[in-house]
Amino acid sequence: MAKYLIQANYVGEGAKGLLKEGGSSRRSAVEKLLASQGGSIETFYYAFGETDLYVIADIPDHASMAAIALLIGSTGTVTLKTTVLLTPAEIDAAAKKTPVYRAPGQ
Repeated sequence: MAKYLIQANYVGEGAKGLLKEGGSSRRSAVEKLLASQGGSIETFYYAFGETDLYVIADIPDHASMAAIALLIGSTGTVTLKTTVLLTPAEIDAAAKKTPVYRAPGQ
């Protein structure tokens, strides 16, 4: 499974819905959404400041995460920023690869 950091901000009716339904209800809705794509929540936190919500999720693949993000974005009530998270072992594997690259102007 791939791991993702999801940063969300409630906008307009989304903020009103959060006030009406409460945080626990929204967590339950996110759990059901992720489970519908074979995923799960590792951690779920609301926050003060620039970002309203931080979720670390396990999702089977990038296509499933993209489907989730597209669906949420289509509601107009939440904006998302999604970051793929890598394990130390994945970075070790990447460090052993030898891509070929020429920097601009070189």
